[in-house]
Amino acid sequence: MSPPTTQRIKRSTKITAKTGKSIAQTVAGGGKIVYANRELSWLAFNQRVLEQAQSDTNPLLERAKFLAIVSSNLDEFFEIRIAGLLQQKDSAWGEPSIDGLSPREQLKRAFAEIKNLVKAQYRCWDEQLGPALAKEKITFKTAAQLTAAERAWVQAYFTKQVQPVLTPLAIDQSHPFPQIANKTLNVIVTLDNPDTPELEDLTAVLPVPRILPRLVQMTPDRSGTQTFIFLSDIIKLHAGALFPGYRINSAHAFRVTRNSDLYIDDEEAENLLKRIEEELRNLRRGAAVRMEIEADVPENVFTLLCEQLKLSPEFVFKLEGPLNLVRMMSLPDLVDRPDLKYPVFTPVELPSLRVATSIFAAMQERDILLHHPYESFNPVVDFVQQAARDPGVLAIKQTLYRTSGDSPIISALIEASRNGKQVTALIELKARFDEANNIKWAKELEEAGVHVVFGLVGHKTHCKCSMIVRQEADGLRHYAHIGTGNYNPKTARLYTDLSLLTCNPEITADVALLFNSLTGFARSPEFKHLLVAPFNLHARIQELIATEAANATAGKPARIIAKMNKLVDKVTIDNLYAASQAGVQIDLVVRATCCLLPGVKGLSDNIRIRNIVGRYLEHSRIFYFQNDTAPLLYCGSSDWMTRNFFRRVEALVPIYQPDLRDRILNDILPAELRDNEDARELQPNGTYLPHIRQEGDASFSAQKHFMAAAQQRAAEQIEVVG
Repeated sequence: MSPPTTQRIKRSTKITAKTGKSIAQTVAGGGKIVYANRELSWLAFNQRVLEQAQSDTNPLLERAKFLAIVSSNLDEFFEIRIAGLLQQKDSAWGEPSIDGLSPREQLKRAFAEIKNLVKAQYRCWDEQLGPALAKEKITFKTAAQLTAAERAWVQAYFTKQVQPVLTPLAIDQSHPFPQIANKTLNVIVTLDNPDTPELEDLTAVLPVPRILPRLVQMTPDRSGTQTFIFLSDIIKLHAGALFPGYRINSAHAFRVTRNSDLYIDDEEAENLLKRIEEELRNLRRGAAVRMEIEADVPENVFTLLCEQLKLSPEFVFKLEGPLNLVRMMSLPDLVDRPDLKYPVFTPVELPSLRVATSIFAAMQERDILLHHPYESFNPVVDFVQQAARDPGVLAIKQTLYRTSGDSPIISALIEASRNGKQVTALIELKARFDEANNIKWAKELEEAGVHVVFGLVGHKTHCKCSMIVRQEADGLRHYAHIGTGNYNPKTARLYTDLSLLTCNPEITADVALLFNSLTGFARSPEFKHLLVAPFNLHARIQELIATEAANATAGKPARIIAKMNKLVDKVTIDNLYAASQAGVQIDLVVRATCCLLPGVKGLSDNIRIRNIVGRYLEHSRIFYFQNDTAPLLYCGSSDWMTRNFFRRVEALVPIYQPDLRDRILNDILPAELRDNEDARELQPNGTYLPHIRQEGDASFSAQKHFMAAAQQRAAEQIEVVG
């Protein structure tokens, strides 16, 4: 299963704005910052997530989940971004960031922000969420707070469920310091022989298997209180049971974060799948980049851990509170309190699709636009499942970047192959943190007879596309799905995304060319409608921005509205600055990292940037260019980052059907720009502030609006269908 032999794609020519270089020189000369730092911008986004945990406008258990997301985000930040900066700092190739900071300076500033963020996070737990949960009879106890009855329950739980799977690892001359796996719970214990304490000062580590739940619910008492204790406290309380005859002097939980970026040159890898499997095993032993440990750890233990993990103390976080708040993610599922959660919302099933004889018949009538999670992801699954069983379907082609563990898409592809259809799956083995899952799927699909390929050498396949070739009375017809999100029914209920289902022959011809480029040879395919990285996407985006600037200079209407996850590419930012100076009105909705600074006098006066952090994760990418009298509208998989433009295969699809264009331009984008509940506006100094409402302005949440609108649309269709 080696990747197809493909010639290296040449980077498309960067079209720099006419004033691109002079912008940086002029504004920098005036003492102003031209670009935001990528790492600090991301940390500002995570601060926005923390605000959701701090806000009492959100249901209490949902706030606990936001607190967990902050920790989960920080884990990834250390595994990838901090790890990368450390490598740059220690190597000769460390280049300054987009804002001119060296790797060393970025680390210094990032750690200052992270320490403040972590302090605020634990303050939120100690002063807000913990007490508020206790008022609702949801309590968390340490070992010292247990009643006699609770202590007996914990003792029994430890003996039956925990002790049998723990393996104490001594540290001495014959037992080297153990390998501490990435992001695992561990307890370090110091002990001695009570008969000769002056002769022995022993140390051991208890690695805790991932299979054990980190948050343990004790048997409810008669008052109805639900009481929880963290697994680390249970283990520390009973650590002596693992060292009979010895006295426990101290026991402290700790956790290590390691460099988790893959180091693979897939041009040199003879078998990419096997090489990634090997590299995944190596990641568990990657260099430590952070340690979290309880604050009262003895100094000698702290020093030992730092030495063994080769960590400077500045990379250690001593925590006054429960270790690893990611474990709070499970709390809403453990507590049956609907009053403390978001109201249940079920994605709407459109009646017009239910009554159609097949998804193909519905697509023949018109293009279909789905807005997830407000509208169900089921039609996308049906698209593949019906194709697997339809006698007229000859071939299915599918990209897979991430999917669920029990993926119906994978099952449908296997079924289609067994039904004799030609099935091709382009699986991205290097989808970060999903590498192991994708290796598993690749093997299962190949065993079922599916043609499994891994796309272009040197590029991640990140586009979200599937294509069906169907024999019909008048000949072959192609059907396609192009989306902004992954083929994962579970995250489709949590992430906001768009799906376009179409049999427009102009679009499907480009989708067919895209798949052929990924599975065969591709030097410079010419796409007529799709914008595809690494071929024409970057150059075309720069042309579209430059056109708006030229129109504004000529006195014509000029407008850009773009929604994405990240904006980092310097050439694109420079061209947006140039467009702003030309008078183009630019509205950007950027969820996370944004290196463009809006509202800087003489540079970005005409640019407004906001981000929305709410119940659902904003994930859709939408791009609008006024283009004088012929507005252009695209949606797809790509952010405006250098990696997306040049190191990934991405696809943006134009929206041609008038009613779908109207829906995006007159509802979806305006609602995003109108939001004054979940939105924050990026300031020239890189901070985010709430939108200032004018007197009389009503509160408005885009996500709540989309939920209500989806239900209304479904109700209207029921009337029409009925």
